[in-house]
Amino acid sequence: MEFAGFTLRNNLFVAPMAGVTDRPFRVLCKKLGAGLAVSEMVTSNSLLYGSAKTRRRANHEGEADPISVQIAGADPKMMAEAAKHNVDNGAQIIDINMGCPAKKVCNVMAGSALMQDEALVAKILEAVVGAVPNTPVTLKFRTGWNHENKNAPTIARIAEDSGIRAVAIHGRTRSDQYRGNAEYDTIALVKSLINIPVIANGDITTPEKAKHVLDVTKADGVMIGRAAQGRPWLFREIEHYLKTGERMPAPKVEEIHQILREHLHDLYAFYGEDSGVKIARKHISWYTKGLVGSAHFRHTMNQLDDVAAQLAATDEFFQLQAAASERLCYQETDNDNNEEALAA
Repeated sequence: MEFAGFTLRNNLFVAPMAGVTDRPFRVLCKKLGAGLAVSEMVTSNSLLYGSAKTRRRANHEGEADPISVQIAGADPKMMAEAAKHNVDNGAQIIDINMGCPAKKVCNVMAGSALMQDEALVAKILEAVVGAVPNTPVTLKFRTGWNHENKNAPTIARIAEDSGIRAVAIHGRTRSDQYRGNAEYDTIALVKSLINIPVIANGDITTPEKAKHVLDVTKADGVMIGRAAQGRPWLFREIEHYLKTGERMPAPKVEEIHQILREHLHDLYAFYGEDSGVKIARKHISWYTKGLVGSAHFRHTMNQLDDVAAQLAATDEFFQLQAAASERLCYQETDNDNNEEALAA
């Protein structure tokens, strides 16, 4: 896919997710079939540039091009400065966050809250595009603020007029948060109104759903977030299905065991062992959810606090899976009453 001046492997995008799409996860998703992965959002507040969290989020060492960095904020001047700062530090694409529904973001009028102020949206987009004239700028937003105010078409036109090179749209309003089902009619409408690439996002969980969304919206690509948590190979499954119309067989247990092990080692190296073990818990939970015996395993995993114990428990769990079946075999329902990932 030709996208913002780059030739991508395909039209499959990893959605930016705070606390998830760190460098280890982005590298893994690209390796397993994603055409582009957008970083966790980086603050536009220059006072926080030196913080450990912001430095980690801006770390792209060893990551395949193109490097897309998402910035968040509500002040045009600060957003412009953040764009320049990140380009100076290796960003090849700047993505603007107008999609995050989190209260702590919206309460400072950033994220999807910006969709309430179309004039401010225009000022921010023009400021950022003007600040980095040689770097493509993209925008992620939602269908609207609420169901009475689905102004995505207006925001999309503002984006195109401001020089934005592509937009990604989540098929929910800000008031929906992540409840209910994503709708794609608004995305289809936006696609019919503008001439820049449109990427559809929301509830894309299977290869069949990816094709359905592309067919319904006529979008140029799809962006996948929560469905890739613990299942980064979803991208290669979708890529294969879109090319052949056939489902890939479930991956072998041995392969996923190795993928997870490598992911864990990358997390330990990236965050340090103490933080890495805690952050790894949620990823292990996502990888194993729905597999036989995983509820008890995840409960036990949350009690382990060192690398050796975490790796040993993971090895034992996957060895049991391999003894039962060559390929991953998910249960219809998970016996664990806690549907959320283990606390990091």
